[in-house]
Amino acid sequence: MNDPDLQALVERARTGDADALDRLLRILEPQVWRFGLRLCGDREDARDVLQDTLLGAIRTLGEFRGEAALSTWLYTIARSYCIKKRRRPKGAPSGFVSLDAEEGQAARELADGGDDPAAHAERAELAELLEKALAELPPTFREVVVLRDVEGLSAPEAAEVLGLTVAAVKSRLHRARAALRTAFAGVVEGELRQLGSAPG
Repeated sequence: MNDPDLQALVERARTGDADALDRLLRILEPQVWRFGLRLCGDREDARDVLQDTLLGAIRTLGEFRGEAALSTWLYTIARSYCIKKRRRPKGAPSGFVSLDAEEGQAARELADGGDDPAAHAERAELAELLEKALAELPPTFREVVVLRDVEGLSAPEAAEVLGLTVAAVKSRLHRARAALRTAFAGVVEGELRQLGSAPG
């Protein structure tokens, strides 16, 4: 669905068209789920963020004037709920979540239907290693990488979601990418050590 179609759907939903609202929520749901899962790192938290974000979007849809992109507005809402989830009691688990075939899309997005099974498996493995490395980043770095490199927001859009200047986003993204490279190298080394210690 292109932007004018989406905007028309938003306008219809704002006037109380229940069918348009339902269609809009179905379109937005995968985006919010993916974002929440990557930021929270926990399926239960991501489900809560998804539900809270969509409810928040419904409640405030009348206030959305279209000055920002719909995705920017939506990510701003979702991010606020992710931050609340991160403020969990000390000692609560915050482990890594694999984006499996049932609920995740990272591996499927990397695969192109014409690949042979070995290439598909390699891409799925690479996607899992990248997800692990992403989960190792501090939340502020994870947010900017997800918004810019995963969700494809522009620097000004990411700045609006994060409440930063464009210059600050670019600086944080530079540092986050460097941290991601380091985390990825650490994850790969850990996987190789496990393979080396596995009984042959």
